[in-house]
Amino acid sequence: MPITLEQAKVGMADKTDQAVIDIFRRESFILQSLIFDNAVSPGTGGSTMTYGYTQLKTPSMAAGRKLNEEYKPGEAIKEKKTADIKIFGGSFEVDRVLEDTAAQSEITFQLEEKSKATVNKFHYDFINGDSSTHETDFDGLDKLVTGTETEYIPDATIDLSTPEKIKENASLVRLLLDKWIAKMEGKPSMLLMNETMLAVMNTVSAELGFYTRSKDAFGQDVDNYKGIPMKDMGKYFNGTKSVDVIGTAVETGETSIYAVTLSLDGVHGISPTGTKVVKIYLPDLKAPGAVKKGEVEMLAGIVLKKTSKAGAFRKIKVEATA
Repeated sequence: MPITLEQAKVGMADKTDQAVIDIFRRESFILQSLIFDNAVSPGTGGSTMTYGYTQLKTPSMAAGRKLNEEYKPGEAIKEKKTADIKIFGGSFEVDRVLEDTAAQSEITFQLEEKSKATVNKFHYDFINGDSSTHETDFDGLDKLVTGTETEYIPDATIDLSTPEKIKENASLVRLLLDKWIAKMEGKPSMLLMNETMLAVMNTVSAELGFYTRSKDAFGQDVDNYKGIPMKDMGKYFNGTKSVDVIGTAVETGETSIYAVTLSLDGVHGISPTGTKVVKIYLPDLKAPGAVKKGEVEMLAGIVLKKTSKAGAFRKIKVEATA
């Protein structure tokens, strides 16, 4: 039976496990709503974790007909696809003396920080993941929507890089944005973008009178365009520096907005059977050894069941260039 992280938390007896799930949900607007189809069982020897599904690429059509004439045949176009669950997270080590003498638990601190890092990794792969480039990544939204009818690439760059350009092009953005959203099946669950694009969209929305604000499950503010939540996907630390999950091209100052419908017939997560989407391995302070090791691990991936349930709006200039 498909589950959300909130539902998975209910079945957890351990308070620490529940607290970690809350961190995942609090740090991710996506994980507050994403449904996981927990239907994957490891293959022989536990070597594969593959989810098979059918993607609807073109829906069926209906039309009128004249008397004594037949309908023109037409079929919905579907494609059999697979996606693999990926394993990601990290470990940390804490000296037992530090844990015993610190004013606050070092294990609790490291556990929370590792959980946040795992969420950031999930966000990065949710947009940028490409299993053909990095075997440990699941395929993300950018790859899944490229080449579909809901990937909108304007003939010319939409310049929103200055207050003057925002005022000049606000009506054009509304027209193109609304036409793009209209191509999708139903209203998207959310619009995903980077921090700069969100600031621009808030200004555009206010300029046009379409800006509203709501609250998420944890009481945090959410900006909306025509009632559709807009979320900054945040930054990802790649081991050297923090980068925007949804990047802006240095050469052009251009970025993208992604629309996604979170549902079992749209974009949803995949996970192994059971409720253990997120697993926590706490250090055993009673075991021998001075340095204790803990781990946070997520087993997940995403799929797009209908290409009309997600999309990308390209070539939006939000940074001035030389």
